[in-house]
Amino acid sequence: MDCCPNKCYNADNFDSRENLENYFSDKPNMVLGEDSLKFPLENLSKTFKEGNINGDILIDISPSAMIHHLFAACEFFKYIIVLKMRDRCILELKRWVDSRTGAFSWGHAAKLQADIGESSDPLQDKEVKVRSALQHVVKYNLEKENITDPIVLPPGDCIISTWLLDVICQNGDDYVRYLKKFSKLLKPEGHLILIGVLDATYFIVGKEKFHYFTYNEDFCQESSS
Repeated sequence: MDCCPNKCYNADNFDSRENLENYFSDKPNMVLGEDSLKFPLENLSKTFKEGNINGDILIDISPSAMIHHLFAACEFFKYIIVLKMRDRCILELKRWVDSRTGAFSWGHAAKLQADIGESSDPLQDKEVKVRSALQHVVKYNLEKENITDPIVLPPGDCIISTWLLDVICQNGDDYVRYLKKFSKLLKPEGHLILIGVLDATYFIVGKEKFHYFTYNEDFCQESSS
């Protein structure tokens, strides 16, 4: 797939660790922290607290090795299955799941979630809950009919996808096609939660520019209806 002039997340080399450091760390100079960290946690916390979305299985389909949004979800689902497209992202995520030396630290995200949710639980308990709930990290291929082939996943009560459609779609047809594939992983009456960026054109990892599919709110609502 050619995304010229910018690189493509799903076709070109992508440094998942540098992406985490640039957009999801606790660095004081991280200019997009409000959008990349606080926004999804606040909105997911509010959504789940309303009590209409919960169940046994949550499936997460998001880019890079991010997992901070799962801190908002772990109280409402017994099991979490994370799908990743790239081997490097899978390895980065498994370092954290297995508490390995050198794993990216999500302690600041756990603290932020505790502050947002006004939780009195020790911060380490929040990370333990996510690790315990996170049952499987599975590689997927969006071009297959069953994107996790040869694995057949149990249908999820909810799917969360943060920014993935933004970085893999070239046009509106891609967006609708991938939404349909996501929906096949849901139980009847299951919920699909999308988080994206409106009117963006690219994002930067290191010195490289990566493609963003540009869309507005009207397009997103029409495509999801």
